[in-house]
Amino acid sequence: MTDLISVEEYLEKILGTVRPLNHFPQPLLESLGLPACEDVHSSISLPVFDNSAMDGYAVCHADVAAATADSPVHLPVVGEIGAGQATLLAMSPGTAVKIMTGAPVPQGCDAIVPYEWTDRGVANVVVSQAPSLGQHIRPAGQDVQVGDLIVEDGSLLGPRQIGLLAAVGRDRISTRPRPRVVVISTGSELREPGTPLAHDSIYDANSYLLAAAARRAGAIVYRVGIVRDDATTFRDALADQLVRADLVITSGGVSEGDYDIVKESLRELGTVWFGGVAMQPGKPQGFGLVGEDETPIFTLPGNPVSSYVSFQVFVLPAIRRMMGLLPYSRPFSRGLLTHAISSPPGRRQFLRAAYDVDAGRAVAAVTPVGGAGSHLIGDLAESNCLVVVPEDVTSIAAGEQVQVLRLDEEF
Repeated sequence: MTDLISVEEYLEKILGTVRPLNHFPQPLLESLGLPACEDVHSSISLPVFDNSAMDGYAVCHADVAAATADSPVHLPVVGEIGAGQATLLAMSPGTAVKIMTGAPVPQGCDAIVPYEWTDRGVANVVVSQAPSLGQHIRPAGQDVQVGDLIVEDGSLLGPRQIGLLAAVGRDRISTRPRPRVVVISTGSELREPGTPLAHDSIYDANSYLLAAAARRAGAIVYRVGIVRDDATTFRDALADQLVRADLVITSGGVSEGDYDIVKESLRELGTVWFGGVAMQPGKPQGFGLVGEDETPIFTLPGNPVSSYVSFQVFVLPAIRRMMGLLPYSRPFSRGLLTHAISSPPGRRQFLRAAYDVDAGRAVAAVTPVGGAGSHLIGDLAESNCLVVVPEDVTSIAAGEQVQVLRLDEEF
């Protein structure tokens, strides 16, 4: 066990190497889900001008203050103002102006009478209910004032923040870009889904699994075709992809076999570390920098469960660091184990399980799914969490609390 490094040590090495990408102004929709890299102060007020909250009539309040159903007020209608069609800028006492929702209130108006309180007259209007002073007028600056801080540096840009930025006239905001992630699967036995299988071949699930996970993490993903077990072919494929990569993920070829060409090819560079991490699954790992631009590369194990767990524990935090998203790693949740489990000593085990939230329970139930085999992708698909068993724990009884990583939760 002495040759294995801990999960924390390896993750610290990764996060100490990977750097946040440089920020620059991006179109609003491109910044969705990313943290702002600047404070944004509004250059305008919202509303920009006093405007009507109702379809109705702009009036002088004093003219209609006494209006009732039994004693209505009659006023001449001297004009009409639609949203974006404001040609009438002022009105006189003793008159009414038809006005639509959102249209600017003319000077001299201090109340809006909704259509429902009138006979909807065209040349003359009969007002049968009085508004209060200022009623149904949205005053300028009621929502946002010039100079207000509307987005703070570091805050996450969601749909509501994007809408607010657009409302004050911003079409761009400074954020770090989504990292461009290249995913490469290696293995002469691999075949593309949708093509025939030979007696000794399997479909390439890993590249789809990892590409989908990276995309869900917010990255721009390029899934590369299968690379056979040949060192020259792998080096050529990697060199071709580095031009468009901020980060590279490979799967397979990192153990101790005769055809583990990823380790063979990259070890010569002297910039990629290969070794064992005290975890199950996912013991064989590789990480380092390649190419002139020192692009980070993760070389993950070939078994799909090992590859996916490695992504969640190591690659996901790196992608989030590149985007400036905090926290880097998934937070732990807690649950009650429904069945007893065992774990090898000295290894942190990540066990597939189903996390079941029930309103009748104070703590969610956590049910192990399938066996411990790192090839069991069917069990992985049925899981929605990973039970994290510490290195010094070899068994946990049913009914005990466990730490879990909830795989489908946004954070």
